[in-house]
Amino acid sequence: MYFSATDTTKKIVCQIAHKIFQFNNREFTINKIDFTLPGARREPVTFGEDDLVIIGVPVYAGRVPNVLLKYLNTIQGNGALAVTVVLYGNRNYDDALIELKDIVEGDGFQVIAGGAFIGEHSFSRILAKGRPDEKDLIQVSDFARQIYGKITNPEKIQAVTVEGHRPYRKYYMPKDAQGNPVDIRKVTPKTNKECIDCKLCVRVCPMGSIDMSDVGKINGICIKCGACIKKCPVQAKYFDHRDYLRHKEELEIDYAERKEPEIFI
Repeated sequence: MYFSATDTTKKIVCQIAHKIFQFNNREFTINKIDFTLPGARREPVTFGEDDLVIIGVPVYAGRVPNVLLKYLNTIQGNGALAVTVVLYGNRNYDDALIELKDIVEGDGFQVIAGGAFIGEHSFSRILAKGRPDEKDLIQVSDFARQIYGKITNPEKIQAVTVEGHRPYRKYYMPKDAQGNPVDIRKVTPKTNKECIDCKLCVRVCPMGSIDMSDVGKINGICIKCGACIKKCPVQAKYFDHRDYLRHKEELEIDYAERKEPEIFI
């Protein structure tokens, strides 16, 4: 179960599920719930005590994306086991993992494991480029093996402790050249003359904010997920806002050193 605008969170969550499936000799099924697009977040989801749910979200500004909170709080766990996963762009996952764990436990799940993984940053094609990569997926496989060992031994099934702070830290904010916080929430992508009007950006926007009749027009909020930019077949989408571009460059310089996944079980 995942929100994954550029498919990085999806890759981690699905790999965990498939590896657990491979370890298990008993017959069971894998069901995928992709709640990236607005329509999916209108559907109620209910689980039961026989279910194991791998749930993943990206990290936005060090937290669970606030646009997902309403939906996440409607999921009904009813005693199901859960593994919480967050994926961040090589800066920091801050309090996102503990926040997701708290939300999922509040939904009636028993959270038995958690992990913070790295994916190519939504703002950049440079920062954490190509991740999750083969090295990440090796660690995912080991994580899945440990989860399987836990769920097959009733004595080991207990709540997990993850990194994070309560109360949660405030959402991370970039700063301008003078060190003053800047708000880029209202920054929206532009469309250049290379656009072929294929409407793909309309279909992949998680907020349903791109106008179908004029793809250069934004009707709702933009969460800077990168879907319209990274999935455009002709690279017609881009950002040109000064504060956004400064922040993007700062991230690419300051957080270039590779970070590794952290797992809790």
